[in-house]
Amino acid sequence: MDPPTSLVSSIRPARPVICNEQAVNATAQPTEVITAWQAGSELVKVFPCAPIGGPAYIKALRGPFPHVPMIAAGGVNQETAADFILAGAAALGIGGRLIPKAAFEQRQPERISELARRFLRIVETARNKTSHRN
Repeated sequence: MDPPTSLVSSIRPARPVICNEQAVNATAQPTEVITAWQAGSELVKVFPCAPIGGPAYIKALRGPFPHVPMIAAGGVNQETAADFILAGAAALGIGGRLIPKAAFEQRQPERISELARRFLRIVETARNKTSHRN
């Protein structure tokens, strides 16, 4: 099945955000995904991902849109990060789950660094698994 390619005239993608010099639009619905992609987004952010299906939703979107790199955002944490990557997310948007507020308030740079390293290891391990499946 070919991915849908028609634009819905009443839907306009959100203003793109530049993330590491790439244009990113936030979406939630399949029509918004293709609209954002056709509007020139280099990555499409699926938000809020966890409440609308989590990794299973990313996997479902990858079916009709295998060519669209997606960022899973909203509800991503250390327990779910690998599942999102394995489901086909090209990247993860991690907000408050990356670093607890207490780590900032208590000025704990070592803890903050360790949490960031854990996320990186989780993503790297999951990406290695996906490269071995292909």
